[in-house]
Amino acid sequence: MNFSKENWNKEDKVEFENYLESLKLSSEKIKRTTTILQTKFRVLAIPTKTLKDIANSIMKGNYESFLKLQIYSTYESLAINGFIISHIKNFTLMKNYLIKYSKFVDSWATCDLLSFNVKNNETLFLELIKEYINSNKKFRRRIGYRILFKFINSKYLNQIFKFIIQTKNEKEYYVNMIISWLLCECFIKYRNETLNFIITNNLNNFVFIKFIQKCKDSYRVSKEDKKLLSLLKIENKHL
Repeated sequence: MNFSKENWNKEDKVEFENYLESLKLSSEKIKRTTTILQTKFRVLAIPTKTLKDIANSIMKGNYESFLKLQIYSTYESLAINGFIISHIKNFTLMKNYLIKYSKFVDSWATCDLLSFNVKNNETLFLELIKEYINSNKKFRRRIGYRILFKFINSKYLNQIFKFIIQTKNEKEYYVNMIISWLLCECFIKYRNETLNFIITNNLNNFVFIKFIQKCKDSYRVSKEDKKLLSLLKIENKHL
């Protein structure tokens, strides 16, 4: 199928959906993938690399014409939309499509596949993050924290910590999990600053415990630091 089209129409939408159907894997693989993704969308279990390749091919043509069709019939079609949206360079255009996309997101995976280039648009992205983190939609909040991964540097580290402090009363599993992951990445890259942060702030208990677990599971955290974090947990110094 030709993906780099100059104009996508309803007939192309049908052809596209049929093409994805032709790529679906075995029922066993689909069942296993659906369990992992925890999505209500129908799953075809197409490899992520294939989805990225399709998205890249669409980007070579009139990708906005494709996005306007809102082809969200399967997890894979939604994911392809996500890959395209996260590579749109025009911030305003990207944000408009992200708003539409986020209304359909119902899985950690369709949040985490988003990978934006925030360079030169840091202020605008921070405003977007604030908006999403304060949303009443759990997966929109997860998207907000997902974008924060791009801000893990010395300039924005304290800003990340401020956002995390706001999560004391967060109840949603998938939001707390990405916050734990975010903290782990901060610890790996800015060990002393992050350690001081978790010791001096009364964090969400679930986030703290999962943060320690992620650090203990990471090959990028030293054995000494893993022992230290375990001691912090035992001594309840996070409370």
